[in-house]
Amino acid sequence: MPGFFESAGADGGASVALDDGELSVLRSLTVQLLELIGPDQHENEDVDPLQALFAEGPSEPPRDPALARLFPDAYGDPGAPADEAAVTRSAEFRRYTENELRTRKRERLLAMVHGLDEARGAPRDREGNAVLTLDRAASDGWLGGLNDLRLVIGARLGIEDESTTEKLFDLPDEDPRKAMVIAFLWLGSLQETLVDTLLPE
Repeated sequence: MPGFFESAGADGGASVALDDGELSVLRSLTVQLLELIGPDQHENEDVDPLQALFAEGPSEPPRDPALARLFPDAYGDPGAPADEAAVTRSAEFRRYTENELRTRKRERLLAMVHGLDEARGAPRDREGNAVLTLDRAASDGWLGGLNDLRLVIGARLGIEDESTTEKLFDLPDEDPRKAMVIAFLWLGSLQETLVDTLLPE
């Protein structure tokens, strides 16, 4: 079925058929998220890998709400009054983990873009859809990437909980957020069917 993941391969992977519009939207969203996360600080080949491993990152959370959703504080309750001890622990944790986390998210998104590009150039199914086939490791990476895309779109839409999401269903077609809401819901369907596909029977 187009637009939904199904089981594929003996290794527990998954496949999905996407039309050209879905391919373009998914690729565009993924590239935009890559741009939001920013370039790898250690792309320079002259950087010592050991030195890069111990390089300190930021200690403050991102100011952009979407990035803050991707890189939340490790300690303290979101929305609760700031506790000085939790702020200090979060800053220390962030300093030594955020660079690596950004790198992992970036690599995952790049793999998604490459997979979409390969699917676009591969033979089509009977309906003319591009078929993206993932092994188990790639499927796990896609789960994380789809989740990151939804987190960012959710932050842009101001989604806080289920009640906020329900209100967005009633937006008129002329509302500029409507397309983003549709993308958010579609990504949720993709993510849900991929989870269902990967669960053991």
